[in-house]
Formats: sequence, C-alpha cells, structure tokens
Amino acid sequence: MAGTAVDSPPFYCPIESAIHPQAEEAERRALAWVHRSGLCRGDAERARFAGTRSADFYSRFAPHADLERLWITACWVYWGFAFDDARCDEGPFATDPAAFASMAFSVQRALEVPGLLHCADPYAAALHEIGELFRASAGPVQNRRFHHAHRAWLTGVQWQIGNRATGHMPDLDEYLAMRLHSAGGEPTYAMLEIANGLDVPDREMDSPAVCALTEMAILVAALDNDRHSHAREISRRQTGQNIVSVLMAHHDHSLPQAIDEAIALRDAVLERFLRLRDLITPRASAPLRHYLTDLGHGIRGNIEWGLHVPRYLTRNNPAPAPAPQPRIPAQTAPSHWTDTPRTSQQDPRCLPSIAWWWKDLAF
Repeated sequence: MAGTAVDSPPFYCPIESAIHPQAEEAERRALAWVHRSGLCRGDAERARFAGTRSADFYSRFAPHADLERLWITACWVYWGFAFDDARCDEGPFATDPAAFASMAFSVQRALEVPGLLHCADPYAAALHEIGELFRASAGPVQNRRFHHAHRAWLTGVQWQIGNRATGHMPDLDEYLAMRLHSAGGEPTYAMLEIANGLDVPDREMDSPAVCALTEMAILVAALDNDRHSHAREISRRQTGQNIVSVLMAHHDHSLPQAIDEAIALRDAVLERFLRLRDLITPRASAPLRHYLTDLGHGIRGNIEWGLHVPRYLTRNNPAPAPAPQPRIPAQTAPSHWTDTPRTSQQDPRCLPSIAWWWKDLAF
C-alpha cells in the first residue's frame, strides 16, 4: 500500500525510564557470542547485528537483572532480529507458508532438544546453543514457559505469512490477535524470569489478571513498533500488515487519521494496563511484583530503543559500515513524551480478541 511518511506524535507512557548499569558489558559479551555463532559472514553482517542494539534493548526490559543472565537473554534478541529479517520479513520463506512452517518448527525443535545436537541450519544451531545457555541458567519451569512463548511467536509469524501469501488484509480484531503473537513479545517477556532469576508461582503467572497484563504489555509494544517501523515499511513496500494500513483499509482513514486512531487505541490499552497492574500489585508475591514492574520497563524501554536504533531510522536498511555504533542515550528528550492519552473512536471493549482485558479478572 502506498503512503507518505508523517512525523510520529509524542508517546504517552507514564512509566519511568530505566536501563541496566552494565548494559555495555552485556553488549560486549553478547556480540562476542554472535561473532562466534556462525551467523555473521563478514564485517557488514557483524555491523548489521550490532546495529540492532539488542543488548541495549533488553537492558531496558530487565534493568536489575544478573549480568550473567542478562547477556545470554540479549543473545536471543540479536538472534531474533536477524531471524525476523532474514526469514520472516524477507527472503524465500516470507511468502511461502509451507516452506516457512517446515523451517520454523525445525528451528523450534532445536531450541527444545537438550544436549548435543547437529544442526545444518545456522539459525537452528545458534538457537540450540542459546537453549543450552538458558537451561544452564534457569529452571525447567522458566525454560518451558520460554519454549511455549517461542512457539507462539512462530505460529503468529506463520499466520502473518499466510496473509501475505494470499493477499489478505486482516480486519482490526484479526490483526490485533495476530500481532499479539507475530510481534515476538511473548518470548521477549518470557525471558524476564530467566534474566532476573525469578520463579513466579503458577497460580499467579497463569491467573487471568497476569495473563491479561502480559498480553497488554505485548500489544502496546507491538503497536509502538508499528509506529516506529511505518516509514521504513513504506520505503520498502512492506506496509501490507501494520495497524496503520489496517485502519486505512477497513475504516477508510487517511494516513494521519489512521496514525491518530492507532495511537488512541494503544493508549487505551496502556491505561487499562496501568490500572490493572496497580490493582493487583499489592497482593502479588515478590517475584510477581518484579515481573509486573519489568512489564512496564519493557513498554518504556521499547519506545526509547525504537526512537534511536538504526533499524527504524534507516529507511532502506542498507548494510551499515563496520564502525563503532554511537551510544543510545539512557533517556530520550522530553519532546518525545506526552502526559495526555488520546481518546479512541474505537471502543476496545467491542473487539472480541481483547475485550476480556476490561472484565473483572481473577487473581
């Protein structure tokens, strides 16, 4: 879908900025692993990996994590961005659902199998190594949760690729359901327990209230990424499935109207997240309180990372020069933020996929 980029309005996000004090060391260790992993073939690819600033990204999600776990979770973020670019958004798998399914679930299996495993696919081999690092750093419950979240992500991408292959533009509710999985938020947030050495009790983690809060954090970040990436997607003709494109196609919005409505819908979800989190935090265990706090850190940190990372600022995504990357500021300018949420024309409680978030949720 053709379009013209417009400047992004400020973000409503009344959550404090935070970043791990050893983010640079986590980046150094994670990039050293990337260089050993076999995924990089030359200086240009190494620079492209570094340009995702994945360690900075996750250092904002888990600002109080153990460094020995933080750098390992950052390895998965580097891997995830590379896999997303090479096999989800572009390349031969990006328009072939059957080929993607076969490849993706062999990769998933490499994550799940413990011990020695020969993988001809370099992405599967690297993910298997990450899985081994996770097994050495966290317990079986945390690893199982991550495996399930990782599988859900690949399933969401499969859905997205199927839409792309058939030329199907999802409606708003369908898009939100798909985006909850395809954005990669599930494995990203599932790693919080691994990075922090947490063990949130099942009765809390699986409660309707905490499941809703996790989904809300995922969707807010996913819609923020849609905003960050829209100009880049326009330049690369990849706007087929984006919240802005969905609103333009199904609600007859102009580009500025679609952006405004996407922001308002996202703000409504964030408002509900903040209210529900405040409601259940006083009754939460210490591990759950830490997890809920870091859900918020992830929302804020994802915005701050997205405002500076070359992934979104470079519209045509040329291979960056193999030079040292400039540091991303710990905080962003006040002009990037607003204290006032927008009002949506679309009542999110009328959207079946997410309406349940506004119900009286058990905890």
